[in-house]
Amino acid sequence: MNHCIEAFGPNRCMFESNFPVDKVSFSYNVMYNSFKILSKDYSASERADMFHDTAARVYRVKD
Repeated sequence: MNHCIEAFGPNRCMFESNFPVDKVSFSYNVMYNSFKILSKDYSASERADMFHDTAARVYRVKD
């Protein structure tokens, strides 16, 4: 995942899931904590891109 983030940049990447379908394999907390661990070395603004801003922009979600 880090290779993709480095190749495309945080402003073109987003974390996503297939919940609730995936809950038979792992919990939401496990998945979300994995995303947090994967992104720990990025800045606050880069993490905001990956956790929210990119998806809001791509899907045109209004806050």
